[in-house]
Amino acid sequence: MPNQPRFHAVYKCINKLVAIWGVERLPFLLALIIGGATFNLFGSLLSGLVLFGVLYLLARWAMAVDRQFPRILLNSSRFGIHYDPAKRGPIALQIARRHP
Repeated sequence: MPNQPRFHAVYKCINKLVAIWGVERLPFLLALIIGGATFNLFGSLLSGLVLFGVLYLLARWAMAVDRQFPRILLNSSRFGIHYDPAKRGPIALQIARRHP
């Protein structure tokens, strides 16, 4: 009995990427809101559509390169720069000469 394999049901929707037009929801909605804000600010539909299109294509490119890139980029502002002890400045050497 202990050597019998156990099977568990895994549903496809758990591992499926939640995307709108090939981009995750958050970058897509961010591009949509910024495009709408540009439309309201300038009163030009063309400017809102152009900015939405540029941000959408940028988000799509980022998703194609690395799926975690937008998450890393958006979370990078939360964390400060850490000191790297392996990086050191130039070392000043002084040659001591012996006098006979």
